[in-house]
Amino acid sequence: MKKIFLVRHAKSDWNNPENKDIERPLNDRGYNNANLMSKQFKTIPDLIVSSPAIRAISTALIFARNLNYDSNKIQIKKELYESSVKDYLSVIHQLDNQYNTTMLFAHNPTISDLADSLVKSLPMEMATCAIAGISFECSKWTDIKNKQGELFLFDYPKKNND
Repeated sequence: MKKIFLVRHAKSDWNNPENKDIERPLNDRGYNNANLMSKQFKTIPDLIVSSPAIRAISTALIFARNLNYDSNKIQIKKELYESSVKDYLSVIHQLDNQYNTTMLFAHNPTISDLADSLVKSLPMEMATCAIAGISFECSKWTDIKNKQGELFLFDYPKKNND
């Protein structure tokens, strides 16, 4: 069985217009939400993969710290930035089969579109810092195909503040 946790990066800061999109950091709410979500998350992944955008890497680093995951082992994949569902699937298909549980930190709308393509039904678009846990009855990442995943977790910050 393979499990993937798709995580949309936490809320980013738009206050500095001189920052390129890839350089935008998290804002205070983003840091708070990433800490909230990562502290209640109980699964330690075998692998963390992130987009190269600062906001995605920052979110991944917060999760790594709170999960006691070695941040030096986070893999950065340029294919997860300004790309398509096909690119995201390519990253997943290239994962080493020694890893059974992977967390992937990336961006909307593509991460929501990916989640929606992998399961029969996604409850809603992924909010910032949302987590979609999807399991697959397979032993190879290359076997992951559309609509064959089982959504076993869908969580987001506002759900936890209700």
